[in-house]
Amino acid sequence: MDDQTRIELEAAAFRRLRQHLMEDRTDVQNIDMMNLTGFCRNCLSRWYQEAAAEKGIEMSKDDARETFYGMTMAEWKANHQTEASDTQKADFKEAFAENVGDKK
Repeated sequence: MDDQTRIELEAAAFRRLRQHLMEDRTDVQNIDMMNLTGFCRNCLSRWYQEAAAEKGIEMSKDDARETFYGMTMAEWKANHQTEASDTQKADFKEAFAENVGDKK
């Protein structure tokens, strides 16, 4: 497989993952994703921002999140986010430290 085809397939898989998380499974909470997998929608938007930076494209965290979510974080939270339990919050603290650390 040539590089261009590989890039196109990777991009298509990313777009399908985004659709799955943003349209098909809005019921899945970021905190649960982070606690189970070590990444969430916010991580994906941060990786998008980091990829833009590698290409010399300046993008704020909020801009990256809005691009990935297709709406502002305030809109996402109002439409889809539920209150986390104390157990979820404790698990998140550990998962965040292990998987993200000082990156923000």
